[in-house]
Amino acid sequence: MTERERDMRAVQVTEFGGPEVLTPVELPDPVAGPGEVLVDVERIGVNYADTHQAENSYLAPSKLPLVPGGEVVGRANGKRVVALLNGGGGYAEKAVAPQATTFPVPDGIDDLTALSMLVQGTTAWILLRKNAHLEPGESVVVHAAAGGVGTVAVQLAKAWGAGRVIATASSDEKRALALELGADVAIDSRAGDMTAALIEANNGRRVDVVLDMVGGTTTDQSIAALAPFGRLAFYGMAGRENPKPVELRNLLGHSTTISGMWLPHVFRLPGNVFGTALTELFKLVEDGRLKAVPGGEYALSDARGAHEALRSRKTVGKLLLDPSK
Repeated sequence: MTERERDMRAVQVTEFGGPEVLTPVELPDPVAGPGEVLVDVERIGVNYADTHQAENSYLAPSKLPLVPGGEVVGRANGKRVVALLNGGGGYAEKAVAPQATTFPVPDGIDDLTALSMLVQGTTAWILLRKNAHLEPGESVVVHAAAGGVGTVAVQLAKAWGAGRVIATASSDEKRALALELGADVAIDSRAGDMTAALIEANNGRRVDVVLDMVGGTTTDQSIAALAPFGRLAFYGMAGRENPKPVELRNLLGHSTTISGMWLPHVFRLPGNVFGTALTELFKLVEDGRLKAVPGGEYALSDARGAHEALRSRKTVGKLLLDPSK
């Protein structure tokens, strides 16, 4: 069978669960419909949301059978593009993407950077601009600072004039990375009293902004560390543990704001907010003020290994899959 005759290589989920349900298969090539483009995939981005998609714990319910993955970089109609997909389909040699969420990649932007900025980069941009409304001189806490969103958020906060960037991470190596990226201080994410640790890291003052994708007691104790008019932006729950319910009357104590952010909602905003964010991020990269952090490249056939690594919380930066392997 020739390369042209065989079906495409992909990873499929036929029952919900952990990394073990990611199965290499061959499937017919997808077909682009009206308003869509067919992308010959060169690299696939792996996101924490993919692990939720595989176990059907994501905000948008999954349907079986499922090819996971929401972002790819490759070629469409002869042009190099990066694309957000609609509902999955990314873990494959070919993927169909809406034209509205397919973006040209500048010549100076490599695959790693294109994918790092598409989801994690825009997430960090929106959290700081739209949720936190960061003002120059304010303190910013970035939880999971060595992760995909965290590595970008640390750099953006510094680039946009944060007074003090406080990173949290679980190992010496991850904390060293956060400091290299511009954090002013990096503390252990396993601190027994995160409230006290954050205030101490901010020179005895409560903090202005917290970006949180951990959940559980990390969220609870971060809320308690907020200064008057402090803002916590919640965008994930990697710890898979719910924070305590928040009573509105308790927010009065420090004039606290708690917000949530799910990236698909950005496309409901007037104007091209997502495109504006991505364009600005690419420009910051080209100007040398922002960089992507590689987290490891896996064969498409080893998508299970990528998910295992991501869920272990031992990875940094951006994980990729290579569909040629």
